[in-house]
Amino acid sequence: MPELPEVETTRRGLAPLLAGRRITAFEVREPRLRWPVPPELVQQLAGARVRSLTRRAKYLLLETDRTGLLLHLGMSGSLRHCTPETPLRRHDHLTLHLDNGYQVRLHDPRRFGCCLPLPEGGLSHTLLADLGPEPLDPEFDGDSLFRRSRGRRGPVKAFIMDQAIVVGVGNIYATEALFLAGVRPGRAAGRVTRAEYERLASHIKAVLAAAIKQGGTTLRDFLHEDGTHGYFRQSLRVYGRAGEPCPVCAEVLRTRRIGQRASSYCPACQK
Repeated sequence: MPELPEVETTRRGLAPLLAGRRITAFEVREPRLRWPVPPELVQQLAGARVRSLTRRAKYLLLETDRTGLLLHLGMSGSLRHCTPETPLRRHDHLTLHLDNGYQVRLHDPRRFGCCLPLPEGGLSHTLLADLGPEPLDPEFDGDSLFRRSRGRRGPVKAFIMDQAIVVGVGNIYATEALFLAGVRPGRAAGRVTRAEYERLASHIKAVLAAAIKQGGTTLRDFLHEDGTHGYFRQSLRVYGRAGEPCPVCAEVLRTRRIGQRASSYCPACQK
């Protein structure tokens, strides 16, 4: 699944290519995504000029001088900026035609993504209204995690992956941040100390910033369609390495399932 770093990499790459461009046509080949693509979007977007492409959590917000778009890449989706001569692929469901002759295509094999109208003041959209803070914003810190964790018995890993607590901390990045902070993923969130949450928040920021800089772990963005791994995968310390030696102490890394996800950890380094 595209995580926050992959979505942010896509946004950064596409934003300058879209800003100021006029949408000459919006083509819908398959409207049956996670929610049906409203047919009225075809007319509403024709002739609209793009103002910006921003991001909230894993959603991309395409703002125009008319109706905007709320986009999500789902489990396996990607956006591709290309020329009309580029061969269509089987799961290229949506196409934005631009006034400079280029196109932006949504490729979504599993159709778990979405493309919905984004009204003015789009952050009030029902899919966005209850989301927690962005992990790279100043208001996200260890103190806020500590305060919201009091009395919680569920695993700390599930706590930091809760989109109402903080957005965009997916399985890979939660696993890595917990290792760097020295906190076991299965510990009750309410039993983690303020000092540990301060370390954890710092490492969440650092891990996500590094992943964004290196293109994430999958690079399923608007330029890379071959499924090759992002450079950040080469930096993973514990994720997917159960049974291997810990990179710090050489103890054998273990794994347990938390919220239907495998969670690798070091029994010596993480308490």
